[in-house]
Amino acid sequence: MLEDLLNRQRQYISYYFDHLDKEEMSRFVEMCLSTAGLIVFTGVGKSGIIADKIAMTLVSTGTKALSLPPTNFLHGDIGILSEKDLLVLISRSGETEELFNLVSFARKRDTRLAAIISNPQSRLARMCDISVHLPLEKELCPFDLAPTTSTALQLLCGDLLAVALMQAKRFDLSQYVLNHPSGSIGQKIRMTLTVEEVMQKEIPLAKPDECLSDVLAEFSNKKMGALVITDAEKNLLGVFTDGDLRRALQAYGSDILSKPMHHLMSHTPLSISKEILAWDALKFMQRDPKKFVMILPVVDGQKVIGMLRMHDIVQAGIA
Repeated sequence: MLEDLLNRQRQYISYYFDHLDKEEMSRFVEMCLSTAGLIVFTGVGKSGIIADKIAMTLVSTGTKALSLPPTNFLHGDIGILSEKDLLVLISRSGETEELFNLVSFARKRDTRLAAIISNPQSRLARMCDISVHLPLEKELCPFDLAPTTSTALQLLCGDLLAVALMQAKRFDLSQYVLNHPSGSIGQKIRMTLTVEEVMQKEIPLAKPDECLSDVLAEFSNKKMGALVITDAEKNLLGVFTDGDLRRALQAYGSDILSKPMHHLMSHTPLSISKEILAWDALKFMQRDPKKFVMILPVVDGQKVIGMLRMHDIVQAGIA
C-alpha cells in the first residue's frame, strides 16, 4: 500500500512540473522583484500554514515578507498594507470566502494582488492582478478532499519563488550567514570561513634594521601584541611579540630601545596561508595545550597580507 501511495504522489508531483505555466510563474517572480514594500502572504487553514512557511523562507533569504491570517487583516492588521506592497492570497480552490472579503479592502489601499491557486477559473483568480495556477491532478487523499498534494505544490511554488528571488538579487553566502547567526545552519556556514575572511588587514610592520625605539608606536597603536618584520616587498622575515619584549627587557634592560629588530625578532616565525579554513587555523594554534599561539601572520606565498588572532576566530563563532 505504501509503495502505491509513493508512486501516486510521484505521479501527481510530476503532473505539476509537466503542466506548470513557466511564463506565468516568471511574471509572478518579476512582480515580487518590483515590489518596493512588503510581500504579504495569507491563506485559510492548511494554505495559511503554507503562507507562514513561504514568508519565513523569503525573510531568511533576503526578501521582506510576512504572513497574516485573513481575519487579522479584517480586524486592524490591514493597516500594514500600502500601494508599495503585494498581497499574495493562497487557496487551492480559489473560492474561499474569507479571501474574497479581504480583496475589496486591499483594493481600497491600492495594494497589488496575486493569487496562488489550483483552479484557474476561480473567482479569486479573476479578482487579482495576477494568478499562478498550480496544476493539480488529484489529491493523494482517497476522497480527493484533504489538502495533501495541493499543499505540497504550494510549498514547491514558494521555494521556487524564494530561490528565484535569491538569484535575481544576487543574495550571497555572507548575507545568508548574517540571517542565520545561530543553530546548525549558522555553525556549518561558519566552518567554511577561511583565514582571509576573518583576519585583520591592519598589519603592524617593521623593517629588520629599524630599532625598537623607532617602531614602538607601531607596536602599540596597532594593538596586535606583535610586530611583523618584513623586507621591502613585505616578505616575512620574523615576528616580535609581547613575550619577546618581556624576555628582551630582562636580557638587555634599557639598552633594548637601541637594538635593531633583526636582533630581537624570532627568525623562525609561524605563519598561516590565507586559504586555510579558520577552523583548521584554530586547531593549529591550539595544537600545544600548554602554549597556545595567539597570533599568526597571514601569508600569500611569502608575502604578509594580514594578521590572524585567536580572538578573531572565536568572535566569528568558531570554537
